[in-house]
Amino acid sequence: MRNILKNTKWVLLLYFLLTGLLMSAVLYIGADSGYLVVKGTWVWVYTSLGFLLLSIVIGYMAGQRIQRRIDILEFNMLQVAKGNLSVRIEECDDPTFTRLYHEFNNLMEAMEKKMMLLQRMGEQEVVEKEKAAERAVLEERRRMARDLHDTVSQQLFAIHMSASSLPKVLERNAEQGQVVMAQLISMSQMAQKQMRALIAQLRPVELEDKNLAEALEMWFPDYCRQNGLKGMKEVELQGKLSEAIEHQLFLIIQEAMANIVKHAHARLVSMSLREEQRQVVLSISDDGQGFNEVPHKTGSYGLSTMQERAEKLGGKAEIISRQGSGTTIRVHIPKFEEEITGKDHKIGEEEE
Repeated sequence: MRNILKNTKWVLLLYFLLTGLLMSAVLYIGADSGYLVVKGTWVWVYTSLGFLLLSIVIGYMAGQRIQRRIDILEFNMLQVAKGNLSVRIEECDDPTFTRLYHEFNNLMEAMEKKMMLLQRMGEQEVVEKEKAAERAVLEERRRMARDLHDTVSQQLFAIHMSASSLPKVLERNAEQGQVVMAQLISMSQMAQKQMRALIAQLRPVELEDKNLAEALEMWFPDYCRQNGLKGMKEVELQGKLSEAIEHQLFLIIQEAMANIVKHAHARLVSMSLREEQRQVVLSISDDGQGFNEVPHKTGSYGLSTMQERAEKLGGKAEIISRQGSGTTIRVHIPKFEEEITGKDHKIGEEEE
């Protein structure tokens, strides 16, 4: 009963019902005192019931009219909560709700501009980190070049020298030749291991010279195959994403897939990356063991890292899971139109 009384629609209906009861009471008092003449008891009853029914119908219509406008506001607020900052409400003929909708639209415009600035700052931070990472990679490659010279290059030189002397050794002493042969096999195996380790460290970045869709086309099925997973992929990107957004999304996908391999014990993984109205939505689901509550050490599942990466670009990441029903990682990243970004860039310059 308390919940009903808290609902505006039902409270309004109750007011109309009370109005109908009050009119019925006035009719009864007027008839009883002789001021109103009502012929027959049933006529009085039918008239009272007519008042009540009319009040209920009018009250319900009025409540529905107000409820619809409240529902519009609620629906748009839910869209905002899901990351769609482009929602706007058309003004209506009711001055009260017109002012409310107008303030909502103003709030969303201000929030969208601030979120664009936040995303631009996040993108700049990502780009700066990438430049620092490139410098670190360059230094690491120089170190590996030295390692190649000090390890594999020397091993190959020793193999060459031993192989060159092997025919003469075999002529003079067959047993000593067998020893040299064993040394050659051992050195070649060692050189092969060292070369594989260095090649693994020098693997190119998956996004190098590729966009996100192209990188996922190569990386996702290969990763699933290497880890015994059946992968399903759906990528629907209409426009071009910024380099920072592509980079962060790719890192989030890598983190999510690594978590599935480590913790989920899954067999099937489904990934969806699509562009909706003014936002990019990433969803990764598995059929693993799942869990009922997010672990206290959230970082152990990489969720905190994914949330930080999404928040840098004005988005959000959430985890949906149930014991025995798998887990879903959902990420929303806002995407702004070029003309709005241009306007906002001017605003940022004026503020500076």
